[in-house]
Amino acid sequence: MSNALLAVVPPSRPVPSLADDVRAGLLSVPRELPPKYFYDDRGSALFEAICETPEYYPTRAEKALIAAHATEVIEASQPQFIIELGSGVASKIGPLFAACAALDLPTVYCPFDVCEAVLIKTAALLSGQFSSLEVRPLQGDFTAGLEHLPRLPGRTLYMFLGGTIGNFTDPAAIALLSEIRAMMGPEDRLLLGADRVKDAAKLNAAYNDAAGYTAAFNLNVLSVLNQAVDADFELDKFSHRAFYNQREAQIEMHLESLVEQSVTLGGLGQSLQLASGETIRTEISRKFSSQSIASLLSAAGFQIEQHHSGPEGEFSLLLASPADA
Repeated sequence: MSNALLAVVPPSRPVPSLADDVRAGLLSVPRELPPKYFYDDRGSALFEAICETPEYYPTRAEKALIAAHATEVIEASQPQFIIELGSGVASKIGPLFAACAALDLPTVYCPFDVCEAVLIKTAALLSGQFSSLEVRPLQGDFTAGLEHLPRLPGRTLYMFLGGTIGNFTDPAAIALLSEIRAMMGPEDRLLLGADRVKDAAKLNAAYNDAAGYTAAFNLNVLSVLNQAVDADFELDKFSHRAFYNQREAQIEMHLESLVEQSVTLGGLGQSLQLASGETIRTEISRKFSSQSIASLLSAAGFQIEQHHSGPEGEFSLLLASPADA
């Protein structure tokens, strides 16, 4: 596959740069960074390793639900096009394409991701696995708006998987889902993956794996900042902290300063003063009940057609349609 087949989706609104996010998030209290900066080459490889750990259940749970219910989802949605927001390497969705082929349903898959290398890899992999599948990659940032996504001439299944909806606060999640809803016609559908509230011990273990991959993944964002804004973070002066905030029903990942320290942000002409024990929040991962995920979808203009959660209710896979269609 050549780069020429990549369609670039321009942003429809300004998106803060990494420097903007560092100024806004690190130079004020409480300190935080958006999780999208985890995913440089090393961070992406570490996340793949995290997904293979025995503690990290979400990937396995969602993959099992997709495999078990792919035919039901495809029969109900009958997609001529599938657009996946934040597609990554698309490692879980093969059963959906197999179901399309079994139902003799020609389908065009449009993975939408910010990383060109990932899109090229995904397109080559899927084209080799599914001869009847046409892959049209879209390169862009879905947080920059969906207004410039191509309008597709047929039934479309929009997908937002991986529990990524949990990385957004309630207003931001409703805003994103509402944007997807605004793109949709009455026959289009949304397939959404959402992690579920469960025993705190299981949640805490999933983000504190014994092999240390999540800790390395979290700390790696400091290396990203060192390169991007000429900072001098010393990784051994920070530790990984992840815990379940039961009141907010969310996992929080933090980097804790182990000493009182000053960090120079050379590219910004700024310095960061951190007290011993002070933290930088790097991610939230919200966990949903059946009621809270239904309320979220309803607020964005959707109604649920299918809700699959498996025998243990670890994870939810939801097929939703426009509520007023």
